[in-house]
Amino acid sequence: MKQLFNILFLTTVLAMSATTVLQAQNFKLPAYQKFTLKNGLTVYLMEQKEVPMISVSAIFPAGAIFDGEKAGLASLTAAALQHGTASYSKQELDQQIDFIGASINSYANKEYAGLSSSFASKDMEKMLAILNEVLTAPRFDTAEFAKEKKRALIRLEQQKESPRSVIGSYFDKFLYGEHVYGNIVSGTPASVQPLSVADIRAFYASHYIPNGSAIAIAGDFDAKQMKALVTKAFAGWKKGPAVSDANAKSAIAKPSGNRVLLVNKNDARETTFYIGAPGISRNNPDYIAIDVINTLLGGRFTSMLNDELRVNSGLTYGARSSFSTLKYGGGFAISTFTATENTEAAIDKSLEVLNRLHAQGVTEESLTSAKNYVKGQFPPDFETSRQLASLMTQMFWYGFNESFINNFQANVDGLTLEKARQIIQTYFPKDKLQFILVGKSEEIKKLAEKYGPVTEVQITGEKKAF
Repeated sequence: MKQLFNILFLTTVLAMSATTVLQAQNFKLPAYQKFTLKNGLTVYLMEQKEVPMISVSAIFPAGAIFDGEKAGLASLTAAALQHGTASYSKQELDQQIDFIGASINSYANKEYAGLSSSFASKDMEKMLAILNEVLTAPRFDTAEFAKEKKRALIRLEQQKESPRSVIGSYFDKFLYGEHVYGNIVSGTPASVQPLSVADIRAFYASHYIPNGSAIAIAGDFDAKQMKALVTKAFAGWKKGPAVSDANAKSAIAKPSGNRVLLVNKNDARETTFYIGAPGISRNNPDYIAIDVINTLLGGRFTSMLNDELRVNSGLTYGARSSFSTLKYGGGFAISTFTATENTEAAIDKSLEVLNRLHAQGVTEESLTSAKNYVKGQFPPDFETSRQLASLMTQMFWYGFNESFINNFQANVDGLTLEKARQIIQTYFPKDKLQFILVGKSEEIKKLAEKYGPVTEVQITGEKKAF
C-alpha cells in the first residue's frame, strides 16, 4: 500500500510539473488596445471577462529622481493625491471608495509615481470620475499634509531600529553616489521636515501631466464603451512641458576597487550586509538569461547561496542575490544577515559562492532546473487583471512590448551552457565589490578592513553620497 501511495504521489507531482511547463509554453499576452489622447496620455485597454472586476494602473514621470534637493518630495506628493479632491474631502473620498468596496493606492518609487485601483465593473463610471478627480484635481489639504509629513518623519525615525529597512538606501547612496539613482525615495528627516504644501503643489504641476504618462485598464468591460469613457474623463487634463530625465541618463561613476561602508548600530547583535556592484538596466537584451543564472546563484530557496549559508553552514536564515533594474542602470547585490560573531564567515562564504560561479560555471542539469523554475514562475505573475494592468504600464515605462511575454519561453529555452558562461563573465561581478555592513562597529570594523577601505558612519536617518 505504501509503495502504491508513493507511485501515485510521484505521478501527481510529475503531472503537476508537466502542467506548469505547458502553461508557460502556451502563455501569451492577452489582446489589448493602445491609443493616445490629444493631450498625450497613453491608454491601454485589455478585456478580461472572467471576473466582474476592473483594475487600473497609472504611471507618471514623478519619481524620486526628480526630487532635486528636496528628498522625499515625490513620495509625499504621491501620498497627498489621496488627501481629497475638488469635490471630496479626504474623509468623503475614503467613504465613497469604501462604500462600493473599491480601492485606490498611490505611491512613488525611484523613477516614477503610480496609482492603482480596483473596483466592480458595475461601478466603472463612478470610479472613473473619482480617479479623474484624484489625478487631475487633488485638493492638497494643508492639515492632511501635516499629518502625512508627521507620519513620514516617524517612519524614518523607526527605520533606524531595523537594519534591513535602511540598508538598501545606504547601498544606493554608496553605489550611485551623486547620481539621481542614489536619491532616497522616503527622504531623510532633514529633507522632509521643511517640505510644504507649496512644494508638493509645484511638484505635482510639473510632473503629473498627461504627456509622458499612461493609464492601463484591464477587466470586465466593453473596450469600445471604455474607450469613450476614458476619452471623456481625461481629455480635459492639460498637457504640460515634457519632463526631462536627462539626469537619469547621465553616466554613473563605476567603482575603481573594493570599498566598505560600515554603518554602526551600537546595540546590534547581528550584521546585515550587502555585497554589490553595478548591475543592468531593465531593457538589457540579456535580461531573461541573467534572471535564469541569478535564480541558480541566489534567486530561489534551493540556490547556491542559500544552500551554503543556510542549509550547509547554518550561518543565516536566508541568503539571496538580486538585480535591481532601472531604465538606465541598476545594481546587483548579495544580501543576508548573521550573528555578529559569524560576520566574517558569512561574508567569506558569500564570496566563495560567487567565485565558484565564475570558476565552475553551471552544469546542464542545474541550468535545466533553473529554466524550468523560471518558466513555472512566469505565468502566475500575470494571472489577474491587476497584474495585467500593471504589466502594461511597465511596458510603457521601460519601452518593451508583448514580445517579452510571448517569446519568454523561447528565450529561456535558448539559453545554452556556452551562453550561460558568457552571461556569468559579463554581468556577475568578481572584483571591485561594494560592501555595506550594518552592525556593531567595535566588533566588526577590524575584519571589515580586509575587504577594502572602510568608511564608517552612524545609523541615522541622514544618508549622503560617500
